Amino acid sequence: MRKIIGSLFQSLDGVIQAPGGPEEDQTGFKYGGWTFPYFDDALDGPMDRLLGGGYELLLGRRTYEIFAAYWPHNGDQPIGATFNAVPKHVVTSSDRALGWNNSQRLVGDPVAAIDRLKASPGPDLLIQGSSMLYPALLPAGLIDQLVLITFPVMLGRGKRWYADDPSTARAWTLVEQAHSPKGVHFASFARNGAVQAGSFATKPPSEDELALRQRQAEGRW
Repeated sequence: MRKIIGSLFQSLDGVIQAPGGPEEDQTGFKYGGWTFPYFDDALDGPMDRLLGGGYELLLGRRTYEIFAAYWPHNGDQPIGATFNAVPKHVVTSSDRALGWNNSQRLVGDPVAAIDRLKASPGPDLLIQGSSMLYPALLPAGLIDQLVLITFPVMLGRGKRWYADDPSTARAWTLVEQAHSPKGVHFASFARNGAVQAGSFATKPPSEDELALRQRQAEGRW
């Protein structure tokens, strides 16, 4: 079975919108291109392993349209040739033609369609951006690996990749990490079962703590 890898450029507060440039998103987001000041060659190794090839792309409609308008005209950039060549699977309810080379629409319920795609023969599936896919795929347990490239900036508002949904709770294991001198953190995590919890307490709770717990339970906190 294929793995699904979710790859995200994110701010410290989890925003992933328009990381590539001011013109990438014309919906009123004011910080387009927020990753640019922090890029250097310090993370070339892990980024090359992530984006160098051996995968197919799994994209939401908006990310697909951004990529399809850019990459066919910029195939000389490091990942351009790869993105242009690999198969692209697009989650969309639009009937707009998918004109980018080697693109195909996923038909039917998105989660069921992605589940079928994951079970089919082929290389791993890489999600790049595509914030709308995560709230559906994380609760369904379909994402096997998360690659978070975190930049030292807070944006305050914008599209985030996670939802406030208790069904997404699960543990992850760090499998690779790297840092750049400019403060960018590359971290790759593999899915690792249920969340485990414990307590650092070494003594029985005090009366004050028991009273606080009671107020919390009664909604008086």
